[in-house]
This record gives sequence, structure tokens and C-alpha cells, in this order.
Amino acid sequence: MTIVSSDRKYRRSPKTPLLPQKHDDHDSVEVGFNGASFSGAVFNMSTTIVGAGIMALPAAVKQLGLIPGLIMIVLGAMLTESSIDMIMRFTRASKTASYSGLVGDAFGGPGRSLLQLCVVVNNLGMLVVYMIIIGDVMSGTSSEGVRHSGVIEEWFGQRWWTARFSLLLLTTLLVLAPLISFKRVDSLRYTSALSVALAVVFVAITAGVAIFKLMDGSIAFPRLMPKLVDQASFWKLFTTIPILVTAYICHHNIHPIENELIDPTQMKSIVRTSLAFCSSVYIATSFFSFLLFGDHTLDDVLANFDADLGIPYSSFLDDIVRVSYGVHLMLVFPIVFFSLRLNLDGLLFPFAIPIAFDNRRFYTVTAALMGFIFLGANFVPSIWDAFQFTGATAAISVGFIFPAAVALRDTHGIATKKDKLVSWVMIFLAVSSSTAAISSDIYSIVSRDKLAGS
Repeated sequence: MTIVSSDRKYRRSPKTPLLPQKHDDHDSVEVGFNGASFSGAVFNMSTTIVGAGIMALPAAVKQLGLIPGLIMIVLGAMLTESSIDMIMRFTRASKTASYSGLVGDAFGGPGRSLLQLCVVVNNLGMLVVYMIIIGDVMSGTSSEGVRHSGVIEEWFGQRWWTARFSLLLLTTLLVLAPLISFKRVDSLRYTSALSVALAVVFVAITAGVAIFKLMDGSIAFPRLMPKLVDQASFWKLFTTIPILVTAYICHHNIHPIENELIDPTQMKSIVRTSLAFCSSVYIATSFFSFLLFGDHTLDDVLANFDADLGIPYSSFLDDIVRVSYGVHLMLVFPIVFFSLRLNLDGLLFPFAIPIAFDNRRFYTVTAALMGFIFLGANFVPSIWDAFQFTGATAAISVGFIFPAAVALRDTHGIATKKDKLVSWVMIFLAVSSSTAAISSDIYSIVSRDKLAGS
């Protein structure tokens, strides 16, 4: 792949015949690596998509009702496919090899830096939240004065090594640190496959419990349409849009995965396969969770598995669900971290050689990022509020506003009427969902403060 001069100036590969000169932001540094396989790329792409957002989808479907909720999940997948297709087509036209290079080709250095900043903010916030959830699952958490024990604490009691700080430190050193040390995203294909399998385990258990309880008559079929009792309930429907729009965000890993493929022309099929699989997982999770818990479905459905399910071996199944999901997030972590490190390095060192070729820079950036994420998860629990805002802006920008802006800019004159129509739709949905999410967050924070002050 040829790199245009405007993109080349940001990334210079070392001048050695033993190393490939193919990519500006990410190059293979292992001689003898022949390229990633189709299946490995599908696992990595699917793992990028299915993160913590899967646990919020059942609550979104509860707000919308079963039929509108499931339709919105399908539409979200279709919209995501359109945005990724535009990214890939405009990338080929601009002869770049990275998302930041594409945006830089359309909007220059400031546009490139803004995209990289959005990816850094989005991924950093996401990884802090992942570590918070991992800590909650293993060590437990307190909410409104109620203590929810974690699985490790339940199994072994309160020890110094079952405390939140200790468990997260052990997880960081023994699990996360080795996984984030890989310089190729394809090296994570096996852990990504396991991550995908664990997501399927969660769906299978939820489906099995829901079907069992439906057959014995202890639960009823869920609402098909939203429950609108007042004006507040109507406006609350719009707060589900950010969850549905951002459920498929994976755009920051499109190029790293494509750049390592044996046959890059397979990328379109890889994206379609991954989106089809993930949308199926999302639909099954949302349907069976809402069927199982009905109007008692919590904002994080994982919290519903902290109580008696009303079936034999309930405690055992609760533990399997929580442990499998905690391990799933540990395995998603390095995939999200990969693009975080790549974009932060591009933001800080835009004219340096690719980070994979510079061991000192690679490990320094890696250690600094991991340290910040670890401290954030341990000492700044209120960071949830901050990242509700950044997630509603940075994630939506990366997934929809930037692809739409590149298509509307149309530097190389290849945009079709359909591209421009879809771009305007994406911008409308992105802006409206961001506004709804931020307004809802501000309202909830103000309401909480009023209740605390009364």
C-alpha cells in the first residue's frame, strides 16, 4: 500500500530491508510473520465490539419495549457497517493506512490530532470502566450503603489479598501486563476467541434460565412496546440512543486489523461477519435478559445476577456468569489498549518512527497508560460521571461524526449520493444522541445532589 506524502511525514519506518514498509502507524516487527488469518481477524474485531456495552443493552430494550429495542439493535449494526465501509473506501482513495491518516488527508494535521484525541479519551475511559467492573466482580462494591460481595471475597472471605486494590494489582501484573505487551494485534487472536466464547456462555446461561422459568410459569412474556405514563417517560426513551449507537464502536481497530491480514481484500467480509455475530449476541442477550428480569432489569444487567434466580443451583450459575464476564473483560482489555497506545503515541510523537520499532518508547507509553488506568480504577470511583460525558462525545465522534465528515468533505470526489445521505443521518443521530445523553447525565447529577442536600 502506497502512503501519500501528507501521511508519510507523520510516520517514518526504519530504513532496513528486513522490515516491511507497508504501514504508517503500525508495522509488523516480526520477520517471518506472513499475515493474520480471516478467523483471527473476526475474533479480534468481534472482541473489539463486544465489551461492557452488552450489559447495558437489556435496560435499553426495557425502556423501548421488545420490538422497537431489537429493531434498534439491528439498525445500529447496519449504520455501523455503512460507516466502516465509508472509512475503508475513502482510506483506499487517500492511499493511507490508518484512521488518523484518513482524517488527516481530509482535514489536515488538526483533524488528525482531534481524531487521535477522541480515540484516546474514549479508550482510556472505557478501560478505566473495565477495571472498575473487574474489581466489582472480584472484590465487590458498595452502592447506596448496601454491600455487594465479589466472587473472590465470597469464596475465600475477607483477606488482604481479596481486597479491591490487591486483586486489581494481581490482575494487572499477571494477566493484563503480558497481554498488552504484544506488538501485533493478531497475537491476541486466541485470547479474543476465548473472550467471544465467554460472551456466548453468558448468553447461553441467560437463555437457559429464562426458558426454564418461562416453561414453569414463573415469569411472563415481556412488554413488546414502551411504557409511556408521562412526559418524563417519553423523554427517557431518547437516553437509550447513545447506548445503541455506541454498542458497535470498533472503528479505531479497523486499520490495525486490516494492515496485518494475509489478504486485505477480506476486510469487508470480516466486518460483516463480526457485525452479524455481535448483533446476534446483542439480540439474544437483550431478549433473554428482558424475558428473565422484565421490568426489574437493571441498568447493568450483571447486577441482576447478584441475587437468587429462583432455580436450582442459582448461586453456582450466578458465579459462572460473573466470573466469565470478568474474564471476558480482561481479554477485551488488550484489544482496546492496542489502539489507545497507537493513537496516544501518534498524538505525542507524530514524526517519530512507528512505536513498534522503538522498544523504549513502546514500554514507556505502555507502563504510563497502564499506571493511569490502574490508579483511576482504584482511587477515582467518581470517574464514572466524567466518562459518561466523554463516552457520549468521543465514542460517537470516532464511530460516526468523523466518517461522515470525511465523506461529506470528499477530498477525492468518490462520495455517492447515498454516502452523503447516510452521512447526514449519522451526524443527526450522533448530535441528537450526544445531546440527549449529556442532558440526561446533567439532570441525574443535579437530581442526586438535590436529594443529597435535602
